[in-house]
Amino acid sequence: MEISETTDGKEHEVQSSVGIGPPHEALFLAVAYFPLFELLATKEVCKSLRDAVSNDILPWLDIIVKKPLNSRITDDILIEITSKAKGRLRTLALISCGKITDDGLQQVVEKNPLLCKLYIPGCNGLTPEGILRAVKALTKHNHNLISLKICGIYGINKQHLETLCSLLRTNQKQQKQQAIFYHNNNNFQSFRNEETDRPIDIDVCPKCDQPCMVFDCPREDCECRGCCYCVPRCAECGRCVACEEQGDAACEDTLCLDCWIGLQKCDFCNRPYCNRHADRRCQFPGSSGFVCDACHLKFLQSSSD
Repeated sequence: MEISETTDGKEHEVQSSVGIGPPHEALFLAVAYFPLFELLATKEVCKSLRDAVSNDILPWLDIIVKKPLNSRITDDILIEITSKAKGRLRTLALISCGKITDDGLQQVVEKNPLLCKLYIPGCNGLTPEGILRAVKALTKHNHNLISLKICGIYGINKQHLETLCSLLRTNQKQQKQQAIFYHNNNNFQSFRNEETDRPIDIDVCPKCDQPCMVFDCPREDCECRGCCYCVPRCAECGRCVACEEQGDAACEDTLCLDCWIGLQKCDFCNRPYCNRHADRRCQFPGSSGFVCDACHLKFLQSSSD
């Protein structure tokens, strides 16, 4: 905002508090805590912020790639981003980064031997052999990898899992005693950089005898344990659900009747979304309810006819 002339005839130039000027000093302190997407965007704001982001190693020590960047990240881009840590990368989380290959991952881990957390769930461009090679590189010379997440990687078998547990110096029987609940871990798209005493996120399902994520039941009187294919579980509370106890949901997830009752329903079909898929609701101005995807599609098709 500018005022060029006042009542006494004197000219003044008044700049608003959001006028052009250097970034606030506090912003330079906050940069170290920005997620990757915001960090890359900050470099485009001005020269001083670009220099601050490029020259400071702290923001690049823990790199987490998730939506919307995960579909764009390639080997070359990943190598360029991780190089900013100057070999001191601590955490690398690639959430469903389908364009990352074994060679790209291997180059990153060889240049960052201090990496202690490697999370690569849903990276379908990686192979079990490539993951084994990367983990071997990170666990030699006493630079021990302490946490590995590989849920959603195709082709992992029991032999691969045994080798990974051996490299991580993990006792599989001890790991099985550490409870993990479905409703807290059923979505590897949402990253949680939380401390856990489970060095690896997958285990051998006691029912189908296949390596995958194995869940416990939060019910105190239930000791069922198995993967989500062997034991259907509620997406909201994580407890095991029998077929006759399931509520009909608008999404593909399973809901127990108790949780089904407490969730908002579609105005037409009376089916709810679980909280994980609540963003699929179609809401209209002036209405407190919502319409599910299926009913909205039927409405559009009937309108076009």
